[in-house]
Amino acid sequence: MKILHTVESYDPASHGMQQVVKQLSERLVKAGHSVTVATRFDSNRKSLNINGVEIVEFKISGKDVTGYNADNLEIERYKNFLLNSDFDVITNFAAQQWATDIALPILDKIKAVKVFVPTGFSELNNPKYSSYFESMKTWMKNYDMNFFLSNDYQDINFARTIGVQNIKIIPNGASAEEFVKDGSINIKKKLGIPEEHSLILHVGSHTGLKGHKEAIKIFKKARIKKTTLLIVGNSTHNDSKLNYLLKFILKYTANLFSNVTGKSFFPACYISCTFNSFINKISFDKIFNKKQLLVKNLSRKDTVAAYMEADVFLFPSNIECSPLVLFECMASKTPFLATNVGNVKEIIGWCHSGQLLPTLLLYNGLKIAELNESADVLMKFISDKKMLEEYANDGFSIFIEKYTWEKIAMQYECFYAESLKK
Repeated sequence: MKILHTVESYDPASHGMQQVVKQLSERLVKAGHSVTVATRFDSNRKSLNINGVEIVEFKISGKDVTGYNADNLEIERYKNFLLNSDFDVITNFAAQQWATDIALPILDKIKAVKVFVPTGFSELNNPKYSSYFESMKTWMKNYDMNFFLSNDYQDINFARTIGVQNIKIIPNGASAEEFVKDGSINIKKKLGIPEEHSLILHVGSHTGLKGHKEAIKIFKKARIKKTTLLIVGNSTHNDSKLNYLLKFILKYTANLFSNVTGKSFFPACYISCTFNSFINKISFDKIFNKKQLLVKNLSRKDTVAAYMEADVFLFPSNIECSPLVLFECMASKTPFLATNVGNVKEIIGWCHSGQLLPTLLLYNGLKIAELNESADVLMKFISDKKMLEEYANDGFSIFIEKYTWEKIAMQYECFYAESLKK
């Protein structure tokens, strides 16, 4: 089969959607298919063939509602590419971004089998997107199939409400091959974590919505000792940590004068996390309770090593669809605590390897962990070694049975093949 996957950005960019498309595309190539990825131009991309996947680049960014950062000729080039290429299957991954949004109005003119993977509709309740989702009622019915990551989340519930019949549920997954402990990386030694410390891990980019602030507060409040909280995430910037600290101080100072200027300034997530890590070094917690906070931007290999070494994964995120990190917890035998966002509750029902943190709903649809209760949950969770072992083993067994990328890719392949036969 000749397959086209479209995604906002791809290798060497690193984020959840990129990882999904990468895993599926490369495994479909190994299965003997021709796979192309249409994505945003990246000056750091060294090749237009990555592990057998052909890359077609477009100098486009943005989305339908807020506007595209591209000239009209490039947008027309992308439309013509979709309309005139001879792919058997075209799959658009994620709504509310250019690679899908530009395709939506011309779906009825595309001859290939068309598949949509919405991944949550994060702006569904945003009034600015009302017209977009009104049109979505027609667009979704122009797809041959709509793949959802959950059986009970706002995107699939929206589809059912408007009468979409072409619905299939295929969850996220993780790589079984990647999460094999080979002993070549001693992550505790590498990062200066005392061997006797319990390790609490959080993995998520510094977007301000992954719950870093809440994770730090929960960690501080929890009555535990000899423990390290390691936050791993891309900063999305190139400044040094020193520059970030200087920016934080400047912005914090600006806050003090906000009553004069009439404006408030809020430090970026990475600045805040780095500042908290710096303060931890001279804190009571560090000196007397032996509690250490580390904020790192690690390579993928080091991140996997951290998963394999972690005792608990703490994930008080504010918004998700179906977080990949929880499937990676299953693969690495890492029990997790997470807020009730996206389909986290459903994932817990699937894998039996984690618990919900007490969660509050904010006025804007985001969610936040209840800090005091969550600290108590963390303290009890990390101290129950027998339960952690049971969670680790149960999650891994179910992961191997159902949620490896190999099995997920086979579900995509089967649908693609069956659709072409029809």
